[in-house]
Parts: sequence; structure tokens; C-alpha cells
Amino acid sequence: MRVSVITVVKNGESTIESAIKSLRSQTYKNIEHIIVDGNSTDKTSSILKKYSNQNTHIFNLNDKGIYDAINKGIRLTSGDIIGLLHSDDLFYDRNSIRNVVEVFNENEIDLVYGDLIYVNKNCPKKIVRRWIAGPFEYQKLKNGWMPPHPTVFLRKKFLINKELFYDTSYEISSDYDLLLRVFNTNSLRHKYLPKVLVKMRLGGKSNADLFKVIQKSYEDFKILRKNNFGFFSLFLKNFSKLSQFF
Repeated sequence: MRVSVITVVKNGESTIESAIKSLRSQTYKNIEHIIVDGNSTDKTSSILKKYSNQNTHIFNLNDKGIYDAINKGIRLTSGDIIGLLHSDDLFYDRNSIRNVVEVFNENEIDLVYGDLIYVNKNCPKKIVRRWIAGPFEYQKLKNGWMPPHPTVFLRKKFLINKELFYDTSYEISSDYDLLLRVFNTNSLRHKYLPKVLVKMRLGGKSNADLFKVIQKSYEDFKILRKNNFGFFSLFLKNFSKLSQFF
């Protein structure tokens, strides 16, 4: 089973090499790495050149934002399973992808997700928050639940057949929109893997400043309303994050 991992980057010279090394260290070797560089102007491009090989494909593409770049990456993949590794994220350990593949091999499923830890931006060994997703139940969607987006792995066939791509009209919350649509799919077969799969550095776009926090909440609300969930779901979604600090 071939796994395609998509990394989107623009001016990520400080973290992109760590992300690539994290993937290269995986014990599961049938991995294709699709890196979409949004025409970086720092040292990112020169760093990427060092890692280009038969399993690491680098594309310099114009895009309309991170979600448009991910959509382009999805179309460039050749694997059976698709996952993401953001340019400032790391796989939790060397067996993260192997653990995911084992779940796919043992079950007739379309999606696997796991847990995530938030780490200090400059010191990835320092844990700040823990996101324990837990098993999926439909009622949880009404409570603002979603699995950690970077831990989600999907069969490419399922994505393509259902035409499940990121809605680029959302600048920050398109991942939430996609996951709501995925988990609202009646035919979805899924499995929760109760293991930490990814380390995410704090300091992402969604909480860069107060304006971005407000924008994200507004986009979340529009997405919930589109999926027939109300304002209370947005409150519960934000309130649920408090438990990640304990």
C-alpha cells in the first residue's frame, strides 16, 4: 500500500527540513512525498533541492492559498492513501505511518485518524497541549467535535469518488468544512487509532493575531450553519479546547 504525504510550504526555511527528515525517518518506506512550494522567496527552494529523489516530488506552483495548494497536491498524488504533513509539523515517532497503514490493512475502511500534541514553536520536545480525539459518534459533530486534521489519512479513491476537495472560499477553516462533509457522508468507513501521530508547532495562521481568531470563528460559524448546526455548536467547539491543556 502506497502512502502519499502532501506538504505545502511557502517561505518555510526554518522548519521545512525538520518536516522532511521526520518523514524520511519513518520505518514504513512505501511513501511518496508531494511537496508544493508556493514560489518561496527565502531559502526554502534551495533546501528542497537537496531532498528531491524518486519518492520526493517538488512542484513550484502558483496558488490561491494553502487549501488551493493542497487540492493541487491531491491531484498530483499516486498513492492509495493520502495524508498531510504541514511544513512546520513533525510525525510523532518513526512508526506513525506504519501504525496508520496497519489499521488500513486490517480493516475495510476509508479513513483513519489519531491524536495530536501541540508543542512549543522553538522547542518541539516541549508539550503545550494534547488533543485526544476519541472515537467518532455523530452526536459529537453537533458539539463542535472534529479529529485533528493533520492526523487524518484518507483513501484517495474515496476522496476522488466523493469529489471531496477543500473549499477555497474559506481562508482558515476549510479543513473543518472538509471534515464535516467527510463525516457527514453516509458511506464513510472509519477507524480511530488511539495513538499520537503528529506534533504540531503552536503559532499557526488561525491564531496569529486577534483578527485571525475572529475570522476563524466567523468561518467556523458559516460552516456549521451550512451543515445545519447552530451557534451553540461553535461555543462547544471552542469550549472543548480547554481540556487540551490538562
